[in-house]
Amino acid sequence: MLYHLLLPLGGPFNVIRYITFRSACAMVTALVLCYVAYPAFIEWMRKKKMEQIIRAEGPKEHLENKVGTPTMGGVVMLGGLAISTLLWARLDEPLAWFVLTVTLGYGVIGFIDDWKKVMERSSDGLSGRYKILGQVVIGAIVFGGAYATDRMDATFHIPFYKHAVFDLAHLWAGAPTVLGWAYVAWGIFVLTGTSNAVNLTDGLDGLAIGATITSAGTFAVLAYVAGHTEFAEYLRIPYVAGAGEVAIVAMALLGAGLGFLWFNCYPAQIFMGDVGALAIGGALGSIAVLVKQEILLALVGGVFVMETLSVMIQVVWFKRTGKRVFLMTPIHHHFEKAGWGEPKIIVRFWIISGLLALVALSTLKLR
Repeated sequence: MLYHLLLPLGGPFNVIRYITFRSACAMVTALVLCYVAYPAFIEWMRKKKMEQIIRAEGPKEHLENKVGTPTMGGVVMLGGLAISTLLWARLDEPLAWFVLTVTLGYGVIGFIDDWKKVMERSSDGLSGRYKILGQVVIGAIVFGGAYATDRMDATFHIPFYKHAVFDLAHLWAGAPTVLGWAYVAWGIFVLTGTSNAVNLTDGLDGLAIGATITSAGTFAVLAYVAGHTEFAEYLRIPYVAGAGEVAIVAMALLGAGLGFLWFNCYPAQIFMGDVGALAIGGALGSIAVLVKQEILLALVGGVFVMETLSVMIQVVWFKRTGKRVFLMTPIHHHFEKAGWGEPKIIVRFWIISGLLALVALSTLKLR
């Protein structure tokens, strides 16, 4: 919005044409909005008894220490993200709207889930099948629209190689349309997988949001270089017109995450709830697909992948042998059961997330 209002004025306002400037402003704006809004929101949620429902089968320490903590903190975080994006991104760029639509849409699904848990005083919430259905529908609408309007192509890029590009729409001359839309299905899979992976990771104070901050910062860089013709050509990565505006959304997510972390760090004053976790996963997944770095997402979000794989391994192995590989899953609970303190687990996972982000960025030269 501010881009369209201030740029015509010229003079010192010409600085707003630079994506780096607007990205920094988006981060600070989201951070300040969240920092200012959270104290009143936390107090209001406490008065309304909108508390996190702790699962009885979880670690005993959670039942002792986390009962009574307000939930649905993702509402403020998404508000800060949305306002900041609308203020600093170009509103005539569809890619930013695509990411924002997925993020807020997934947030609505999470909100319904959290609301049911709180109102029914149960940890069950919205049925898993309805969550997945909602995620798939939103992904189909957004990515289907992006592909139909030529704002997303069907090219599949393999990191670390200069020319490893597969155009699904032209892979088989007999069915270009079908294969092209198969890429849309792939994008939906990435969206739902990332969203649920972040949700699984959100089990300790500050754990998920810490990994989100490093991931958002990494994808802000990836989106910026993907939207810059010279940088994209030099680094041999796919050029995506308008991807620079997606960097602004990523930086707004980073800023909102920092604002939330101030109140979510151990011991947490508020939890993000599914309204935050599902939305964050949707944001990261949609950014990765739209800037053609969805495979690199598995490295950047390695903590989320590790948490998800631990659950899958545990379920499969238990069904086959009746025994458990881990003491409890997701894997952060395994370390709790092994005697690690919660702050130690959180910080060590943050370190892993930061290292993976650095490795992912370093791969830009491995082409």
